[in-house]
Amino acid sequence: MQKGMRLNDGHITYLALLAKKDGTRRGCLSKKSSDNTKWHSKWFALLQNMLFYFENDSSSRPSGLYLLEGCVCDRAPSPKPSLSAKECLEKQYYFTVTFNHDNQKALELRTEDVKDCDEWVAAITQASYRNLATEHETLMQKYLHLLQIVETEKTVAKQLRQQIEDGEIEIERLKSEIAGLLKDNEKIQSNPEVPPSDDDTEIKKIKKVQSFLRGWICRRKWKTIIQDYIRSPHAESMRKRNQVVFSMLEAEAEYVQQLHILVNNFLRPLRMAASSKKPPITHDDVSSIFLNSETIMFLHQIFYQGLKARIASWPTLVLADLFDILLPMLNIYQEFVRNHQYSLQILAHCKQNRDFDKLLKQYEAKPDCEERTLETFLTYPMFQIPRYILTLHELLAHTPHEHVERNSLDYAKSKLEELSRIMHDEVSETENIRKNLAIERMIVEGCEVLLDTSQTFVRQGSLIQVPMSEKGKITRGRLGSLSLKKEGERQCFLFSKHLIICTRGSGGKLHITKNGVVSLIDCTLMEEPEGTDDECKLLHHIFYHLDFKVMVEPKDVQPYTVILVASSRQEKSAWTSDISQCIDNIRCNGLMMNAFEENSKVTVPQMIKSDTSLYCDDVDIRFSKMMNSCKVLQIRYASVERLLERLTDLRFLSIDFLNTFLHSYRVFTSADVVLDKLITIYKKPISAIPARSLELFFASSQNNKLLYGDPPMSPRASRKFSSPPPLSITKTSSPNRRRKLSLNIPIITGGKALDLAALSCSPNGYASMHSTMSPFSKTTLDINKLYVSSTMNLCFVSFPTEFSLFSFNNGMVVSSCRELDNNRSALSAASAFAIATAGANEGTPTKEKNGDKEFVIRRAATNRVLNVLRHWVSKHSQDFELNTELKMRVIGFLEEVMHDPELLTQERKAAANIIRTLTQEDPGDNQVTLEEITQMDCKTEPFESHSALEIAEQLTLLDHLVFKVIPYEEFFGQGWMKNDKNERTPYIMKTTKHFNDISNRIATEILQWDDVNMRVAVIEKWVAVADICRCLHNYNAMLEITSSLNRSSIFRLKKTWLKVSKQTKTVIDKLQKLVSSEGRFKNLREALKNCDPPCVPYLGMYLTDLAFIEEGTPNYTEDNLVNFSKMRMISHIIREIRQFQQTAYKIDYQPKVAKYLLDSSSALDEESLYEASLRIEPKTSS
Repeated sequence: MQKGMRLNDGHITYLALLAKKDGTRRGCLSKKSSDNTKWHSKWFALLQNMLFYFENDSSSRPSGLYLLEGCVCDRAPSPKPSLSAKECLEKQYYFTVTFNHDNQKALELRTEDVKDCDEWVAAITQASYRNLATEHETLMQKYLHLLQIVETEKTVAKQLRQQIEDGEIEIERLKSEIAGLLKDNEKIQSNPEVPPSDDDTEIKKIKKVQSFLRGWICRRKWKTIIQDYIRSPHAESMRKRNQVVFSMLEAEAEYVQQLHILVNNFLRPLRMAASSKKPPITHDDVSSIFLNSETIMFLHQIFYQGLKARIASWPTLVLADLFDILLPMLNIYQEFVRNHQYSLQILAHCKQNRDFDKLLKQYEAKPDCEERTLETFLTYPMFQIPRYILTLHELLAHTPHEHVERNSLDYAKSKLEELSRIMHDEVSETENIRKNLAIERMIVEGCEVLLDTSQTFVRQGSLIQVPMSEKGKITRGRLGSLSLKKEGERQCFLFSKHLIICTRGSGGKLHITKNGVVSLIDCTLMEEPEGTDDECKLLHHIFYHLDFKVMVEPKDVQPYTVILVASSRQEKSAWTSDISQCIDNIRCNGLMMNAFEENSKVTVPQMIKSDTSLYCDDVDIRFSKMMNSCKVLQIRYASVERLLERLTDLRFLSIDFLNTFLHSYRVFTSADVVLDKLITIYKKPISAIPARSLELFFASSQNNKLLYGDPPMSPRASRKFSSPPPLSITKTSSPNRRRKLSLNIPIITGGKALDLAALSCSPNGYASMHSTMSPFSKTTLDINKLYVSSTMNLCFVSFPTEFSLFSFNNGMVVSSCRELDNNRSALSAASAFAIATAGANEGTPTKEKNGDKEFVIRRAATNRVLNVLRHWVSKHSQDFELNTELKMRVIGFLEEVMHDPELLTQERKAAANIIRTLTQEDPGDNQVTLEEITQMDCKTEPFESHSALEIAEQLTLLDHLVFKVIPYEEFFGQGWMKNDKNERTPYIMKTTKHFNDISNRIATEILQWDDVNMRVAVIEKWVAVADICRCLHNYNAMLEITSSLNRSSIFRLKKTWLKVSKQTKTVIDKLQKLVSSEGRFKNLREALKNCDPPCVPYLGMYLTDLAFIEEGTPNYTEDNLVNFSKMRMISHIIREIRQFQQTAYKIDYQPKVAKYLLDSSSALDEESLYEASLRIEPKTSS
């Protein structure tokens, strides 16, 4: 098809006249202008695939020409009209012409008659020749297919000719052999037979003996060859290869069974239910939930049958052709993965229907499901492609390079990895939805906010809530009482948009407390509440500064305050840091992404939308398809410079990126480099920011639109998305009624008080500024000089009563801007940022405008640097504990910041708070340490003198003490698998040693009894301990006990196990199923997702995940870019580990029980244990 043509003015003029005379379609249409603001009436004429338009029907020369070849023409909905133009717009009919050329804008047209509109659409569609293009593409595909068939036939013909030639050569050779044999036969027949003599008889005997000896020697030699081969590496490799295939067959059988349950227990019954008289679900929803799972089941049933057929022909295992057949069909997984998130979203929506939820629980209660939910079955196909990649990786590791299948398996592995990379970006968001659904199911009343798929889980844990009276006062009578710690304990779940506060009921179910669903957009966080009243002093005295306040002011409800108390300073820092980051992000996203109101007019600021460096691949950065919390594409690979640039980008800060960076920066840079970058940003914010960001940050005369969007249509829209907090003005005459002044009002601030006397109300409801307003006198802004006089005659914007003000949180001690004394406005750094930005107007001189821009960037840069440092110091304190030089550099830098005369009050408080965190000693959680326990001198009592509950509690306490001190730096680089593992990962090795010591302690306790009844009693008591540990969420101890019972020295005691009760054996089976390594510990992972801290997980599960990530992906790409996607996966695992480390058990230390568990002097090693087992129950001769 012709790609282009060359025309001159004469041609165009002639064709235009021909179109006006004989055109297929002619008439007057309204065309939208290039800036999308106005409609212009033009006269259009259509000739073949060319659309001309003229100023009017009498114009001789065309105004423009559109080539319609390959375009798409569709009707378009009418835009929402304003009140003034509603009647006029209802008579208009719109349609658009979209071109397939790069960077060509769509043509938007409208008519006043629906028939005319339809005729134009039909004419343009016919002129686009899309049917011909489609047919051409189809024919080209058929042509290429036929070419492939021809090439294949040529190859086959060539092979046949070669076979015929080889056959002819073989025939000639056989003919020559037959001729030689015939000649020899003729010679034998011509010579007469000689009678055998005695010598011939002896010779025959000798030959017979020689033949026997030769056969014996050959058999012996062959046996030696066979034995040598069996012991050879090649044979060992082939045995392992066969074992991999057998394991693959078992895994495939299990997967087919899972798909069979999904289809037969859920899909088909729900289809029948959708066809009933009162359907609880529609057929469309069933299709959206299950997608193409039935097709996937049919595909894998065929593949499984092929595998079984190959196993039947063992030991000749040839699998490459099976994968050749499977590979083209695996693309159906792309559709499943791409829509999996939507599938879970539809399922969550359907669960709101009680009939459907009841029916689904009936299906899930079937024995085949084994207590697994529908979400679990829908997730199984997500992991099948990675499982095939691992299997092929193991197969190739045990397949010789000269093996006939080597190339085919390599090709299959590369294709699967390519498919896996495409699917990878779709998977991580699904895990978040499953977590939300699991928590929502645990809440008895349900929680609709968790059904929002954009809701991201951050952390969970136990906090104590201080009781408040109906008037918002603290109930002093119960403060400090023992019942407060029990009755006031709350299970808190922090999400990206909400904080959920629940109480734990019977059966582990959760109940949302009153005002337990806290929207973070309405919150003000106060870490160290300021004030001199008795309540603050009382709280600090009782809770040792472990309390923090969340002040909530929703628009439709009375304001209230939630006071929460953490168990340690470390836990408090973690909670307050995450809450402040969520509040920062949610307000930034609200400004940028229309996150809270569907009818909001605010869109992504042009400074972010226009900066292609935020989402387009470059030489030193690559992006994935997933978006972070700031709605910007996540980084897959990047250079160190680009990562540091993103860390200090003033436009947004993703909490996920910040956590990943601070967890993993040691892999690709150092703490000094990061600190130098932050200092540079503070001292030289203009030069440190990339030029492209500055250009977009301050586009010409677009400051307000870039930062805040267009002026909102209503005061409520202004409240919801006005950037950092508006200026609050309080009148003493009416203390209960507060008026808010939106930051969209241009305010000029200088070195003196704000002059608001010149404000007047404009007709559109926005305050405007008189032209006589004096410009900026200087660029510095002193917080103490920003005040509003109550004696001025002001014209305020009228706001509805539900329009409540929210305060912006800088991640430090924040005082709400609602409570102001002496008519003075308290502003945060972000407020000054917004006011200074809004202050630039067209009448300001260029020099003063530039000064204002520099002031804006300095305030934003200071806020960013303090925010990153706060997060670094509060959540990664060990970086500064182990590096005194780094700690002193940070303190020196912050002291320098505090002496800055231009620093705002909130910024100075923020810096002081960071210094206080660095210099003060952490009192900890007042929990005994493992070193103190080992140094204590107390008498050890025997096992039978302790109850199962005491042993379980002390074992849990010891396990958590060992687990919580592991620094997260040891989880990088697989140090626990290196030769110098004791030096690189000492705490992980201590955890491993503690696990083995406890396991030996348990086995020794069982085998030290000669009486079988005593052994049975000890086993049953340890099983009871394991069951109590399950209730305490100590899964590590469960594995310690079950692994001891599965040791060969214990497992072989048949007489002992015969006397163990059936109930105990049932409990053992239940515990072993929970901690089984089957399916990458799938049951244990499900239990960890549904449990609340405190908890002691099995560390080996996380080490396996980390080893898989480390081995499968390098730290750097071939272009020497940091694999930040790998760092993000490791960071997510570390975040889950640290969440369990930070919440301590409230268990009292019992020295005698702990000393018994840690006493390894009487514990036996593996060999001694087996000898003791043989002594008490000798082997029986078969």
